[in-house]
Amino acid sequence: MIRIGQGIDVHPFDESRPLILGGVRISETGGLAGHSDADVVLHAVTDALLGAAGAGDIGQYFPSEDPKWKGADSTRFVREAKKIIAGMDGEITNIDITIIAQKPKIAPHREAIAAVIANLLDLPRGHVNVKATTTDHLGFIGRAEGICAMAIVAVSIDSHA
Repeated sequence: MIRIGQGIDVHPFDESRPLILGGVRISETGGLAGHSDADVVLHAVTDALLGAAGAGDIGQYFPSEDPKWKGADSTRFVREAKKIIAGMDGEITNIDITIIAQKPKIAPHREAIAAVIANLLDLPRGHVNVKATTTDHLGFIGRAEGICAMAIVAVSIDSHA
């Protein structure tokens, strides 16, 4: 059986923090506001994995009110969601990610982001697609007030397990 999950996350900019997208440190400043490391890409990936598992959302597992997650590396969230899939005898088959940002330019970082996510999910590099777009200066993203990321994942579950 194939199950699909989708995730979306949005964070506003916080110029005092490092910018981390998809587990890649893009810059030392110009980051995103959030309780953890505010990695909008990995938060969307985590929600997509949890969605495919039918296991709720990132806030249920890693609530921003919990001081334990203050400044947490979002790769931890992805690893935990991956364990939930594995516990269902599931296999992540592919993931498609869209980063919506007016700034920074994502193209120079696309391959590194895809490689980190492929490594986190134990996927061949060709099973992780990262793309980016802008909003052509429309809305909060176009005004460079924040970044949005969306992810969709396919998971194969052994229905006989």
